Amino acid sequence: MESLQTNDALVTRTHGTDLNDSRVDLVLLHGWGMNSGAFSSFIPYLHDYFRVTTIDLPGFGENAHHLPKPYTVEALANMISAQLPKHCVLAGWSLGGLVAQKIAIDVPQKLAGLITIASTPRFSAGPCWPGITEDLLTMFEAQLEKNYRKTLERFLAIQAMGSATAKNDIKTIREHVSEYPEPAEEALKRGLGILAKEDLRQIVGRISVPTLRLYGRLDSLVPTAGIDRICELHPQADTVVLPHASHAPFISHPQQTADIVTSFAANLQQQRAS
Repeated sequence: MESLQTNDALVTRTHGTDLNDSRVDLVLLHGWGMNSGAFSSFIPYLHDYFRVTTIDLPGFGENAHHLPKPYTVEALANMISAQLPKHCVLAGWSLGGLVAQKIAIDVPQKLAGLITIASTPRFSAGPCWPGITEDLLTMFEAQLEKNYRKTLERFLAIQAMGSATAKNDIKTIREHVSEYPEPAEEALKRGLGILAKEDLRQIVGRISVPTLRLYGRLDSLVPTAGIDRICELHPQADTVVLPHASHAPFISHPQQTADIVTSFAANLQQQRAS
């Protein structure tokens, strides 16, 4: 059973509303150019333990008409945080992970835990910081002006690169994402700007809620070479690297990802009960 909530703010979808109240609230935030359809094939792996809520980032999917001005991580975090269930576990993938980290910094009382999936406090590469190269980001910005659909296709291909199931991963995400409304062009453009410029490295150590950082070893957008640096900035976080996954481990390795997420949430409940 699915519950759809709409209001003057954001559309949210809660999956598994027929389950009993002992289930943990888990909120999923998607990445750039995507929408909550990216999680469609992953959610069934979570139903036994979680009541799952998906929220399209402002400017994307069912929230394509919501465009905060200015379009910043802070503005996105403010809009999302207002819709979160109490004491939920918040999981953000890629750009969604950047927003989730900002929420954990600004309103930790809203969260029971934080999970980042293939995410980082800074996406763009810099001195002593592995990440997305400036050339690649510039290329996407230029292509976006000409044909955003081709740009998204190429971005999908890069996300799946390295995975043994890359072709199937791309097909799965494409099919489910296409079931939602198209993103606002402004959100695509400003979202790329966030990936290029946003930097939470100086404040990410303030995250006080229990945190799990999940990576794919084959990820070219969030390279494993930067994981040690992230650990130095946020040593309180637990870190798990899936050896055969790329940028979308919940697509290529859904059961393994679900088991890791469930184990993290179960530990949180045990700690709260003790």
